[in-house]
Amino acid sequence: MADVHPSVLIRFDENGLVFQPGETLSGEYRVDSVEPLQCKAVELSVLWYTEGKGDEDMAVHAFERTSEEKNGPIDVTRPGRFQVTLPSSPLSYDGHNLKIRWCVRVRLFPKREKELVAQKDFTLGAVCPFGVDGS
Repeated sequence: MADVHPSVLIRFDENGLVFQPGETLSGEYRVDSVEPLQCKAVELSVLWYTEGKGDEDMAVHAFERTSEEKNGPIDVTRPGRFQVTLPSSPLSYDGHNLKIRWCVRVRLFPKREKELVAQKDFTLGAVCPFGVDGS
């Protein structure tokens, strides 16, 4: 029988993946695992990052850490909720040389296994694809 590793699923409350500045992004994350998973900590971030030529940047807009030390035992069988008001910038961008991406990222720190990371991308603002002719 093949090893089945746990995974983290992220779901937004709203249908779709495009949000406007000032809107509320909310949803939940849950762990999909055959075996019970005991965690030392769970981190949830809403962040943006760049892709493309040059240095890659990243900035965290919202961050929440739940740890066993501070909050007691973590029950990952129950969905975790998140809700954040989105900022006015930077807006998502899809250029040839630079892309700005937004995502919700969840990191789990199990007691006996290596760290699990999952992310779900979304678009902040109305983004037109960058044309081949540069327009």
